[in-house]
Amino acid sequence: MPFCRNISATSLFLILIYLCIDARGETPGCTDPKANNYNAIATQNDGSCTYNGANFSPISSILLDSALTETSGLIQWNNYLWSHNDDSNTKLYTLDTGTAAIQQSYMLTDVINKDWEEISQDNNYIYIGDFGNNSSGNRTDLHILRIEKNSLVTNAAIIDTIWFSYDDQTNFNPAAANQTDFDCEAFLVSTDSIYLFTKQWISNKTSIYVLPKQPGRYNAINRGTLNIQGLATGITYLEDKRLAVICGYSNLLQPFLYLLYDFKNYDFLLGNKRRIDVNLPFHQTEGIATQNGLKYYVSNEYFSKSGITTPQKLHTFDLSNLLSNYINGLVLNNTESLKKKIKKFYPNPSKDFIYIESNSNLSAALLIIRNTNGKEILRQNLSKEVSEISIKHLNPGYYIASIEGTAESFSFIKE
Repeated sequence: MPFCRNISATSLFLILIYLCIDARGETPGCTDPKANNYNAIATQNDGSCTYNGANFSPISSILLDSALTETSGLIQWNNYLWSHNDDSNTKLYTLDTGTAAIQQSYMLTDVINKDWEEISQDNNYIYIGDFGNNSSGNRTDLHILRIEKNSLVTNAAIIDTIWFSYDDQTNFNPAAANQTDFDCEAFLVSTDSIYLFTKQWISNKTSIYVLPKQPGRYNAINRGTLNIQGLATGITYLEDKRLAVICGYSNLLQPFLYLLYDFKNYDFLLGNKRRIDVNLPFHQTEGIATQNGLKYYVSNEYFSKSGITTPQKLHTFDLSNLLSNYINGLVLNNTESLKKKIKKFYPNPSKDFIYIESNSNLSAALLIIRNTNGKEILRQNLSKEVSEISIKHLNPGYYIASIEGTAESFSFIKE
């Protein structure tokens, strides 16, 4: 009798589950409860989630100043939105997030705007991509300007350049306008690298290329292609949340957003991927920015053709319905991780100092000490594996110390 005839349906199911578990004891599958194919037993997101179609409208749309008719990129930094134009103009503009009014402009000297298509940032620098390549697809001077943030706001911008070419582009014969897959209008900056997301006019996909973020000349290495069914024009990125959102539009100027989240090790293809249609017909959306992953700003440039005119605007979107569960889950996971880092809290009773010992750096943690009435007496950031907290100024008595954002607390007596 064949072996399989002796196996019950339940046993076969358990065997299949076992076979799906990888060598590290993880079960790959779709881990997003909002997906069509959510797998409740999956512990490792394998990028297989599928979703129903969705349509979003902006919660507000505000006319931009005429100085930004060709707005082409957007970031949020230093309490403002920052934008630029994609042709000739070498100014950066700061915008009020509520009114979209221009607050200030910064002229970048000794640089040329051949085709500035995107702006990005990290903690220390702003990056501007002069890599628009749609006119003939054969530029050999593709580059990214790197601007020191501190120097920019003092009107003495220190700028250097990152030059690159695509490692898989071998044909540099001129193509017809808007007939190349080597155009780019979106990039993000991670801790150690730059990731380009190309605007592929022929395939309506985007290829992801990686290169160093230090000044120099590089071949951008192709890391894979994503079928976004449209033209990518901008991207915003929250590294700590493993979240990136692309903005773009179709060949008929129908905007969309493309969500990438819950990926690991900068492998954007192996996380959740969800395309969202935007209810703004005939809008050439170009820039996108967020600070919290829920509220997004999207800009579009001026468009006028065949009797249709769309002025330049700034739109605000609320994606809480799609992303709040994911982001809140990250907060909970981070909280649990923080709790597990605490090893000791001593001495007790204490006289002049208390010490918190952890398994790793607690620079993101905040200690709060309260008296028995719940009144906050002291708050202090923790910065080392062993943090020393002075309690010399406290009156003798009983106190409760807690780590903000966790359920963990410690009580001690001040002698």
